[in-house]
Amino acid sequence: MKRFAKRLLGFWLTAVVVALSVAGCSGTGGDGSKTDEGKIVNVGVTDSLGGINPFVVDQTEINKYAVGLMFLPLMELDRDLNFQGMLADSITTEDNINFIVHIDEAAAWSDGTPVTADDVEYTVRRLASPVVNNTTLMLHAFEGTGDEGFVEEGAESMAGLKVIDDKTIQFTTKYPMALTTFENTYARYLHIMPKHVIEQFSEEELLTADWFNHPDVVSGPFIVTEYDNDHYISYRANTDYWKGAPKIDKLNIRIVDASQIYAGLKSGEIDITHHTMTAIPQEDYESIEGLENVDVVYGQPITNQSVFIQTANIPDVRVRQALVYAIDRQQLVEELLKGHGEVVDGFLSSASPFFDDGITPMAYDPDKAKALLEEAGWDGTQTLRFYVNSGDNTFVNGAQVLVAQWEAVGIKVEVQTVDLATLMTLAGSMDYDFFAVQYTYAPVDPYPDVQWLLSGEGSWTSYLSDEINEALEGTQQTSDTEEITKLYSTIDQKVQEDVPMFSAYVLSVQGAVSKRLTGAEPSAYGFFNDVQNWDIAE
Repeated sequence: MKRFAKRLLGFWLTAVVVALSVAGCSGTGGDGSKTDEGKIVNVGVTDSLGGINPFVVDQTEINKYAVGLMFLPLMELDRDLNFQGMLADSITTEDNINFIVHIDEAAAWSDGTPVTADDVEYTVRRLASPVVNNTTLMLHAFEGTGDEGFVEEGAESMAGLKVIDDKTIQFTTKYPMALTTFENTYARYLHIMPKHVIEQFSEEELLTADWFNHPDVVSGPFIVTEYDNDHYISYRANTDYWKGAPKIDKLNIRIVDASQIYAGLKSGEIDITHHTMTAIPQEDYESIEGLENVDVVYGQPITNQSVFIQTANIPDVRVRQALVYAIDRQQLVEELLKGHGEVVDGFLSSASPFFDDGITPMAYDPDKAKALLEEAGWDGTQTLRFYVNSGDNTFVNGAQVLVAQWEAVGIKVEVQTVDLATLMTLAGSMDYDFFAVQYTYAPVDPYPDVQWLLSGEGSWTSYLSDEINEALEGTQQTSDTEEITKLYSTIDQKVQEDVPMFSAYVLSVQGAVSKRLTGAEPSAYGFFNDVQNWDIAE
């Protein structure tokens, strides 16, 4: 099976990337209340925006939602991790090769034109253009594309796409793929565009046309009015939205520094936060809980503080095991996260329907760590390089605890804090012994991330296991939950045994919502699914 390209699905880096003012959002109005401009809601996030052109965006969550408010994807996960139809009302397969997508009969563009299968076919074919060169969507999985996921420049058809009728299209893959993988990897990330509008642009113009900065034909509930990549994205309601006109008139996504979230919630300048796009500092949790004007909602434990070990540099499995036995991970959950998290081994947390609660995490056992190191001939003179995201204040502090516990068993570790961009550059270089980053593995479909992360040379771990690869392929060939659980259990047990990575902890992150906002609730998934029903209490 061809391995997935380097798009890290679900890779939600909730680090603080910018330091900006809450009040710096021009034209957004004050607090989320009814003003002369109508009802305004402000969403506070701490991630910066890459862009809003669906052909260019980098598939980070803020890009996905910024685009998705205007151009709906085919499907989306809801807060209960069920797939909810957005443009599509069903996706089915009988052979895990051919996927039949049916577009909702009521789906329409804001100019009244129906959304059709031709829109889907044209959008995907243009996304597969080598001129557009979007490698993040991994379209190489479909028939008619090359190894990099492209068709020929100017291609008028694509073998993996077949329009059956006005509302039905068939996708055909090169190899078996689970329905959940198709839905999570593709249906959630393909933002369909209006063919009757964008066919006026050449493939080159799809990357540069100013129309994408202020589109006038959309399928979603809102239309962008202005944006600043580092400060805000402002929208007005699409009153012709086919699922019903939004109850609020304007929506602003405010990009702020994490330290300003508490003040923004308290003043009312921020109405709601998102569980993965908004990195609320742990030190502010109690203060936010004490605010009388907001409700606090903790999310499911889905974001792993993952530690990836470069096994090419630490080849002895006994040393890797000792790294885990030497640290008290439950202490980190209790003291750093105030109990809002859990300890697991492998990739899956208790939020996943495929989680095996029979896998007991490796316990804190410094004596066992010392014994393993002695058996491995570890002399204690080597200093391991541990890189940590400087924007993750909580784990920057936690890393110092780990260093002390490693030192106690005879492992010298030097922590280097670097910004997120630098950390990602290092991750691709193998010039580290291990590094930590927040990573969300989609609970319903961890396959793409696991497959890439454990794909041998060139991956973040340089680790490869035939047993894991066989289990991964098995997850794509069955829809039986019990069988999939057994396969992922095999993977997690092997990861626990060989330790190419481990989770320092899994976070249950805090979210907050103003009590005057109705129909909305912080969540990692499904946040904007029914945003047309959000309202400001009178």
